[in-house]
Amino acid sequence: MFDYIITRSKRKTLAIHVTKDAAVEVKAPLKMSAADIDKFIVQKQAWIDKSIRKMNERKETAVVISKEQELGLRKLAAQVIPERVAFYADIIGVTPTTVRISGAKTNWGSCGSKNSLNFSWRLMLGDLYMIDYVACHELVHCKIKNHSKQFWEVVEGVMPDYKERRKKLKELQILN
Repeated sequence: MFDYIITRSKRKTLAIHVTKDAAVEVKAPLKMSAADIDKFIVQKQAWIDKSIRKMNERKETAVVISKEQELGLRKLAAQVIPERVAFYADIIGVTPTTVRISGAKTNWGSCGSKNSLNFSWRLMLGDLYMIDYVACHELVHCKIKNHSKQFWEVVEGVMPDYKERRKKLKELQILN
């Protein structure tokens, strides 16, 4: 067994999360016994071990970015990303209300309820292949606000190799 951090709340189910630092966090209902939590942890041991191994591998291959590099990447993102958004917006037939560059660490991009698009400057650490996938993905959200089958069909119609691009994007790991 290993150490884990437990957080109790008014939730009804147990959840396990392995952080980017390879720490194990368990979220549990207020009144659940420690024995039941331990039993759940034992049942999920293989998944936890695999997740810890993955996180440790990611830490070893992560890229560290200086403030100067970040500023340069932000400027580049402010040029490249709006161009790619405009290109795919024409194909998809949507018009985002705004396109912003953010410092988001966990989301490559997002689409607000009023079709405002946000993209992390960290996308610039990838290539155009990945940037185009995120632009397409977020633009499709201007039409479909969920990840339903219909959403993925539209993405695939625009970008038939989206699964490859998505996989490549997941492999891009960054530490700040």
